[in-house]
Amino acid sequence: MMGCASSIHISDRVNHSEDSQNCSHPGHIKPQSTLTEVQFGPMKLYEDQLQVLLVFAKDDAQSNSFCWACERAGFRCNVSRTPEAALESFQEKNHDLIIIDHRHSRCFDAEALCRSIRGISCSHNTVIVAVVKRPDREEATVMPLISAGFNRRYVENPNMMSCYNELLQLHHGEIRAQIKLRACNAVFTALEQSQEAIEISSEDHIIQYVNPAYECIMGYQREELLKENTEVPKSEKNKPDLLENISSCIRRGKEWQGVYYAKKKNGDSVQQNVKMTPVVGQGGKIRHCVSVTRPLNDHNKTEKCCERVQAESQTDIQQFSKHKDRRKGSLDVRSTTSRGSDGSSQRRHSSMARIHSMTIEAPITKVINIINAAQESSPMPVAEALDRVLEILRTTELYSPQLGTKEEDPHTNDLVGGLMTDGLRRSSGNEYILATKQLHHIPGHLTTPLSLSDIPPCIAQTMENEESWDFDIFNLESATVKRPLSYLGLKIFSRFGVCEFLSCPEATLRSWLQIIEANYHSSNSYHNSTHAADVLHATAYFLCKERVKQSLDPIDEVAALIAAAVHDVDHPGRTNSFLCNAGSELAVLYNDTAVLESHHAALAFQITTRDDKCNIFKNMERNEYRTLRQAVIDMVLATEMTKHFEHVNKFVNSINKPLAALEENGDSSDEDSVQNILTAPENRILVKRMLIKCADISNPCRPLELCIEWAGRISEEYFAQTDEEKQQGLPVVMPVFDRNTCSIPKSQISFIDYFITDMFDAWDAFADLPNLMQHLDNNFRYWKSLDEKKLHSLRPPPE
Repeated sequence: MMGCASSIHISDRVNHSEDSQNCSHPGHIKPQSTLTEVQFGPMKLYEDQLQVLLVFAKDDAQSNSFCWACERAGFRCNVSRTPEAALESFQEKNHDLIIIDHRHSRCFDAEALCRSIRGISCSHNTVIVAVVKRPDREEATVMPLISAGFNRRYVENPNMMSCYNELLQLHHGEIRAQIKLRACNAVFTALEQSQEAIEISSEDHIIQYVNPAYECIMGYQREELLKENTEVPKSEKNKPDLLENISSCIRRGKEWQGVYYAKKKNGDSVQQNVKMTPVVGQGGKIRHCVSVTRPLNDHNKTEKCCERVQAESQTDIQQFSKHKDRRKGSLDVRSTTSRGSDGSSQRRHSSMARIHSMTIEAPITKVINIINAAQESSPMPVAEALDRVLEILRTTELYSPQLGTKEEDPHTNDLVGGLMTDGLRRSSGNEYILATKQLHHIPGHLTTPLSLSDIPPCIAQTMENEESWDFDIFNLESATVKRPLSYLGLKIFSRFGVCEFLSCPEATLRSWLQIIEANYHSSNSYHNSTHAADVLHATAYFLCKERVKQSLDPIDEVAALIAAAVHDVDHPGRTNSFLCNAGSELAVLYNDTAVLESHHAALAFQITTRDDKCNIFKNMERNEYRTLRQAVIDMVLATEMTKHFEHVNKFVNSINKPLAALEENGDSSDEDSVQNILTAPENRILVKRMLIKCADISNPCRPLELCIEWAGRISEEYFAQTDEEKQQGLPVVMPVFDRNTCSIPKSQISFIDYFITDMFDAWDAFADLPNLMQHLDNNFRYWKSLDEKKLHSLRPPPE
């Protein structure tokens, strides 16, 4: 049930005491008690041995056969000789099955006995069978037996296997059906006690059942709604397309959940959180619909209303009081003001009241306050679960998965630990050696810039297919003597009209690209200008995708291209964790937080605005520049891996899921709805973050040879970091990246599993990138095959 405030435990177990008068005949052995598990839909039930009562005036072949059959089937069996003894035995043991001898009316009246048993309240779940004579002539009607209360008849047949088969059919038919009915009664008892409004309607929207909470909230009496052909009251405030959407979901057998207006008896419309679940019945058709509702912002009112319907037991009240006392740490104003009357308590009351009335309350604070309020009226198990929820919500890393032990997967632990932490905690200020070298450098003069038309033919030829995803950046790196960013940047920025947008001359753009490239470290095996050019290429490729174009404005596209070009400028070839552990100047400057990403963004703007010859922003209008600058900074900071899961989760929940919901409901052709999702300002930010994140770590989605080359380069950079950490006596951030022992295939498998798969699944669902996903599958299989052969290298040995 949606957000159910009460915890309900249902059990249905057929338990009986030992028999006082068991069936006995030669060779009878009393069966041992067994417990059988039975599954009825979503409910699990347990049935003990079935209790059978045989009512026969005297022993004969028929009664002995039933006794034998009970023994073989493992049922407990009693025999009664008179109606009085039968009634007494049934009231004591409440048998599941009663077999009455109807053949000899002179002994006792079988139909009268059946009516007497049916007069006992607990007999409605008992199956009663009449043993009748084999007809001499015409078959008699069974209506007198049914009217007397019998479920079925058994035409006399003393054959033991016939009796045994009859018992088996009864057990798996009528008797289990009765057990299921008992379970249904338990379920409806739970519905009666639920604090949420529950309504069950037929396929024609005719009300079949409502619980007391529904009566309470809607103002109706049950009798008013359950009279013949009463339809579910509908409010005029619900839009036709909403009603059609709900009907469409129910018709297709899908659950619908959302906000819906219900009409109360007094004519008022109340806004409710509703979950509607279709129930498939006979013929595979939707026969019923179950609706669980709760009014919005009406939690306390609902509880008070339900309390009038359901009186709590004294035990529940005592448990509730103990639970309230246990939660001393609640931030709810009511709980803080009830403790003590001294001055400090009053001051706390005043402060808390002001905090709770502030209009600048953050969303997470609102969530915590709502949970605190819900705790006050929740049973112990629910409240304890909410305590755990609050504990999690009060942490800062809400989106970061918790890893297992190091022994489970050291490659994943080391890789994730190295990428997603800003260094290890230090127990003292001078425990680790501090790095003294200054990281950024700006050359004093630049080489003569080239025009796009002046690019040498050999370089131009390597860039002919730069719009293709399979473009080989390493060919360009070789042709340009490790200066691919300037050349590829000229071509891509020209293709996207960046100079026209920025109102800057092409010469300024050329100078800017060259000075940015000069500030990448060519000595780095991975984080160099080739990586920047590769990320720029991926960014341009993604910007051409239809869904991305629908979402972003021209200023977003320009910001994305600039952010891609500068996102790792002056990268030292070491991770944030290394810089923090080494106490580097950058780590001190940025307080061990997003050290490199903050440096890349800041340095990019310092370089750009320091000299008019390369200031591509010089001619921009002030407000437009601020917007562009903010977008570039946000995208560069988004490449920091500590917030990886936060960015991916927000993208999926804010964009992918709403788009998928439109598609499921058949509204994907509704351009306005799609456009509203794509162009919402907060969603455009999420798209840009996701775009540059995917571009930044797209290596596993490149063609295999490119993927292998990138894997070798990043591994070499991590090996060099581990070497330096050992030389300087620093903590080794990623111990598995020891060049003597590391398995590169394992590290790639871990990286793909942990970071790549989910992110690119989400990005593919948005931007439609089947070729990338195919490369990802191929590359993963390649690394798996190497790992299965116990190889640690990039490639298998030559045959």
